[in-house]
Amino acid sequence: MFLKKIATAAAMSIVAASAVQAAGHSDCGIEEGRVSIVGNEFPAIQTVGAGALACANDNVVVETNLTADHQKINLAGMQGNPAEYTSAIVANSSIVALMNEDVIRPLDDLVAAHGATLKPNQLITVGGNVMAVAFMANAQHLTYRSDILEQAGIEPPMTYEEMLAAAEKIRSMGILENPIGGPYAAGWNLAQEFNNMYIGHGGQFFEPGTANVSINNEQGVAALEMMKALSEYMNPDFLTHDSNATSAEWKAGNVALMHMWGSRIDPLRSTEGSSEQVANNTAIAGPLTVAGGDTPATTLWWDGFTVAKNISDADAEATFKALVKAIDPSILNDETSTQAVWLIDGYEPTPAATGVFAAANAGSVPYPMLPYQGLLHSALGAELADFMQGKESAEQALADVEAAYTAAAKEQGFLQ
Repeated sequence: MFLKKIATAAAMSIVAASAVQAAGHSDCGIEEGRVSIVGNEFPAIQTVGAGALACANDNVVVETNLTADHQKINLAGMQGNPAEYTSAIVANSSIVALMNEDVIRPLDDLVAAHGATLKPNQLITVGGNVMAVAFMANAQHLTYRSDILEQAGIEPPMTYEEMLAAAEKIRSMGILENPIGGPYAAGWNLAQEFNNMYIGHGGQFFEPGTANVSINNEQGVAALEMMKALSEYMNPDFLTHDSNATSAEWKAGNVALMHMWGSRIDPLRSTEGSSEQVANNTAIAGPLTVAGGDTPATTLWWDGFTVAKNISDADAEATFKALVKAIDPSILNDETSTQAVWLIDGYEPTPAATGVFAAANAGSVPYPMLPYQGLLHSALGAELADFMQGKESAEQALADVEAAYTAAAKEQGFLQ
């Protein structure tokens, strides 16, 4: 029931899984072909990558490039003919750029021929065509140090206003100087934090039924002001902290409160690179609300795989088969099951999935899969850092975003 709700609400959601220990080659039913996968580097995707690598044999070459910079290289790597990458592992947001540039192919024929094990809620359909296969769901939600909150006499916050009050008390008691963390790195991460906060404030990104941006308003200003207030309790270098750096801060024991991706939770509960105190007291709850709103300040996501357009049919078939094998129910075990909310038969929710399910059940909205949403995301990432550094007003920063977006949308033909 929970999985059905996540899949429906998020247009497919999932959380991550850890690396598969593949001994020898898997029987993937691939006679020949080239498979080259680009994607993010968190444990669930590493598991999928390892599963695909196990399909390699004397006639099948399989390579993976799993990196935090995947969104900077996947489009360019799929534009050649033949494409460098035969597949990009994507999410709600990143698939749009690939579709806009027409570098991924519809998968309907491959699903019909080789997708018997896939479930209907894994098939991401856009414009009547299956364009991706989802294998996990994700969302950002509250992560907190239960021991520090207990020491400070604080209940886990349910709103961002309560998070600020908790941070002030933790600081004033001398427990931690910078108790709040978050993936606020300038660029994609900072833009996503604005998206979350703007949604929580009830904001609408575009004028209804149009590509005309509409964020320089009361909700947009309030969202930025809350982000700035939170940053006052973060490491001064917060604009360089992506999910990896924020996780490192957590494992070092420097952070007590943050809104973090569900796919990152399992590693935070490990003593590797951390201490038993931090690992054993890492707790999670649902996403926070803000400004008295009912909609959580977060978004629901799916992660899945695509197949490149500019490759041979043989390579496309090999890629599809390898990735279907990589998300087979057989990958689920005690280790991998804790790393994701998998959209795979046999997956049983684990404690690490609590926050993602809470996000779905609280009415969180999916990240918008609009063809021009990526342009706005890029504009936000490029223009908000000056405000966060105190160099300009919220209104000016949002005006700069709207101007940058409008120019890009006109260039792409979304606006006249």
